[in-house]
Amino acid sequence: MNDASDHKRPPVSAPVTKAVVPAAGLGTRFLPATKATPKEMLPIVDKPAIQYVVEEAVAAELKDVLMITGRSKRSIEDHFDRAYELEEALEAKGEDARLRSVRESSDLAQVHYVRQGEPRGLGHAVLCAEAHVGANPFAVLLGDDLIESADLLRRMIEVREQRGGSVVALMEVEPEQVSLYGCAGIEPTDEEDVVTVTDLVEKPAPEQAPSRWAIIGRYVCDPAVFPVLQETPPGRGGEIQLTDALRELARRKPEDGGTVYGVLFRGRRYDTGNKADYIRTVVDFACRRPDLADELLPWLRDFVDRHDAERS
Repeated sequence: MNDASDHKRPPVSAPVTKAVVPAAGLGTRFLPATKATPKEMLPIVDKPAIQYVVEEAVAAELKDVLMITGRSKRSIEDHFDRAYELEEALEAKGEDARLRSVRESSDLAQVHYVRQGEPRGLGHAVLCAEAHVGANPFAVLLGDDLIESADLLRRMIEVREQRGGSVVALMEVEPEQVSLYGCAGIEPTDEEDVVTVTDLVEKPAPEQAPSRWAIIGRYVCDPAVFPVLQETPPGRGGEIQLTDALRELARRKPEDGGTVYGVLFRGRRYDTGNKADYIRTVVDFACRRPDLADELLPWLRDFVDRHDAERS
């Protein structure tokens, strides 16, 4: 087996240039819609969720993107590829705005793909990126979490480049929600928005949670995570958990690839991993679009009034 010494660690200042986007999940919570359509391709109004994630990575200057996909995810590759026949048809009709929107996804980044042969958890999905990432720090962005801007990811990269180690995004949640997340034990640093992570527990019972600060779907990982993942046994749900590997790194010395920091996030985050939050996300995005808000907002107000009247 490999150990941390097998990876020639770059200096702390080594730039983060690659993003890994795990997209191999089965999407069972959205069946039957996801029987033939990847959950990552479900639209947020008129753009698939996964495109927002790639746009966030690019806005943080990560233009080398590796998608971890599965056998039923071919439409993701098609979406980020050129569609010459469609482009020619739109160009011939003079539909310039629609042509730009079609080309936008293929021009965003250099997107690579590797398949996760079987769904063995987020940790295993990240391990599939080892050959592409090599001995460099890298970002991980989960497609279920949409972040309003790239400021969080930029800050996480800055913390990594200043302090080394790995970095997770943390958001404070209500006590009844901690069992839905990996939760962190934390200690303050000399920066208000940065903490040192002392412990990580995947989906704990509320009374066993080390805090109410939960990991959301943004990570910046030291390459030392790869040999740790290789030795990480299946955890909660019988899957290899990235949280368990990061917990091990939090206990290690910096010279062994250890130390985990958390960036405290208090901005707007959208969870598209369940039906109700997905619908709220679509409505929110639509109401903030100038081309839709004037028509949609009055209808929503009328709908709510009628709904309330019918229930009373």
